[in-house]
Amino acid sequence: MTQAKPPTPEHDLDNLLARYTPGPGSLLQVLRLIQARFHHIPAWAIDTLASQWQLSYAAIRSVIGFYHFLSFEHRGHYTVYLSDSVTDRMLGSEALLQRLCDQLRVEPEQTRADLRVSVHRTACTGLCDQGPAGLINGRPLTQLTPRRIDEIAALIEAASPLDEWPVDFFAVSNPIGRHDLTLSHPIAPGAAISRALQMGPDGIIAALKEAGLRGRGGAGFATWQKWQACRQAPGPRAITCNADEGEPGTFKDRMLLMQWAHEVIEGMTLAGLSVGAQQGFLYLRGEYEFIAPHLLQVLAQRRQAGWLGQRVGGSAHAFDIELHLGAGAYVCGEETALIESVEGKRGIPRTRPPFPVDRGYLGLPTVNNNVETFAQVAQIALHGGAWFAAQGTEHSRGTRILSVAGDVARPGLYEIPWGLTVAEVLADCGAHDVQAVLVGGPSGKLIDASQLQRRISFEDLPTGGAFTVFNAQRDMLEVARQYTHFFAHESCGFCTPCRVGCGQLVETADRLVTGHASDMDVQRLKETGELMQRASHCGLGQTAAHPLLDVLAHFPEQVQSRLVPAQQAFDLSAAVVNMHALAPRLTQSSQSETSA
Repeated sequence: MTQAKPPTPEHDLDNLLARYTPGPGSLLQVLRLIQARFHHIPAWAIDTLASQWQLSYAAIRSVIGFYHFLSFEHRGHYTVYLSDSVTDRMLGSEALLQRLCDQLRVEPEQTRADLRVSVHRTACTGLCDQGPAGLINGRPLTQLTPRRIDEIAALIEAASPLDEWPVDFFAVSNPIGRHDLTLSHPIAPGAAISRALQMGPDGIIAALKEAGLRGRGGAGFATWQKWQACRQAPGPRAITCNADEGEPGTFKDRMLLMQWAHEVIEGMTLAGLSVGAQQGFLYLRGEYEFIAPHLLQVLAQRRQAGWLGQRVGGSAHAFDIELHLGAGAYVCGEETALIESVEGKRGIPRTRPPFPVDRGYLGLPTVNNNVETFAQVAQIALHGGAWFAAQGTEHSRGTRILSVAGDVARPGLYEIPWGLTVAEVLADCGAHDVQAVLVGGPSGKLIDASQLQRRISFEDLPTGGAFTVFNAQRDMLEVARQYTHFFAHESCGFCTPCRVGCGQLVETADRLVTGHASDMDVQRLKETGELMQRASHCGLGQTAAHPLLDVLAHFPEQVQSRLVPAQQAFDLSAAVVNMHALAPRLTQSSQSETSA
């Protein structure tokens, strides 16, 4: 009897492609599967995709080159990413990374010769409240210690399957330090939909207007106005949920997606019913891949119960939701970049106008809202606009969930009414000897200890949810330098002000920290920041200089103490190193632009 031959790589690829409808919209999703299966995107797989799906080589290669979790080069069968965020570094992540590399005999950012393992730094993984943290083959690693690092190295060397690793290695908790409207009122699946079907689209939008709900993603646009504009636009419409929670220090959406997914999806469904959309997309950041099975299960449950599908809640309305995963690109948190990514393209922000409510997904009028916004929409539909508006301030109604991390005794999630002071939040989370607080992440606002009575609100200190605390022992210039490197790494390179400006900011930040900068560098920093804010294509470039400029404003002594006379400022050795490091990136950028 002839023994069956093992499946070939080409057979495996055919099985992966069979899961999706051929076309650009499925490209990123299938590339993620190819990366997971083969640990890189092989040239023969690109050939097959181009041939079977009738896509251009340039389009496929440009997408692979854009996303951090996709690679032309082979990564390890165990691909380890350790979070390189500021809070993880504060907890000793760099020493842990070096320890892991030493144990595994591999250099950072390299793949070992036997292809067993590769170790990489990555941006914030959304686990700041339980760092140092990381990912291994898409699974979370939390509360890493030297002992845990040694155990991980031993398991990798033994080629132990991840399913056989101790489950506590992958445990993700969601500590909640304070509850209010949202986190105290769970909703039974379908309850808000049933109420909304009685209210009708006009009633839902009126309730959102009465509630004063503004988008919780950071921009703060009135939710009812966005929905009304989309509803009035002609043609079919779409809904997108922004779960690309990439702002360093933010992790509130992780908790909502893990524990409040029904409320989030209920809110998306209400948006579909209100504006007349039949299709929705929940865009989940690649770092949250471990939440995807739970979300798929919730979607399946709701379809079975009739809360998604052809007759939502027994009505004549059809609406369904597709889960779409990113692949490591901070810029995809910008709504038009997110839509580009959902369409299977590079996440390059679009020129606005037109805005998504006029021309979004595949040119359709599209409502895009944040995870927290959709959860609160569901609660407003059930409890009423007045119930929600009773909390907060005149222009900041309701509550806000904060991701609190850094130098605090009790990191975690804190739901507060808008208008609470920074000092009150610090008291709740057990912060002492506070030097600075970063409200809204590095693209937000850094304040010093003299400003702790300022209020978290759209009128004073708006925030997308991040709240990071630094005590008096922290070097705030070094903190700003790390955030500046983050922005430079995440810049999509589309526009010159951001592409060149981020490079100049990194160079200046490095010179300041190492004592090779003068007053002339500080002046150039201010001019570069002003130009980037005025001329950059999207919010990344417009806010990339914030960390350095805020340190200049609030901690000038930490900058002035490092300055040297202009004639002593030039560091030839560092300049040579920087040029060698920059050359491959410039070549890659040139190739990417040519292929696009």
